[in-house]
Amino acid sequence: MNKNDNITNLSFDFEFLDKVIVGIGEVSQITNIPTRQIRYWEDKGIITSLTEKEGKNRRYDYKNIKKMLLIKELLDEGYTLDASAEKVKKRIILIEEMLKKLKKDYS
Repeated sequence: MNKNDNITNLSFDFEFLDKVIVGIGEVSQITNIPTRQIRYWEDKGIITSLTEKEGKNRRYDYKNIKKMLLIKELLDEGYTLDASAEKVKKRIILIEEMLKKLKKDYS
């Protein structure tokens, strides 16, 4: 595989991740986080759903699913919800900065 193949695969992954949108039930199955807990985290402003105007169905993008997984991991390690949310917020900022740099480098 040459460098150009890596660039093509990398840009495809970014496009795909930007389009991933999953319903709350599927997110619960993927993450093993109960829907009630996901709703609570949303009510607290820790995550954000992309609600459909007609049905008000909660749907989540890759970024919010990743946040949920990271928060769950920290909760399992003994952190409080507030401490986990703050730690994840900082981690997401770092990840986004790295992804922007990668996108720029491979554009």
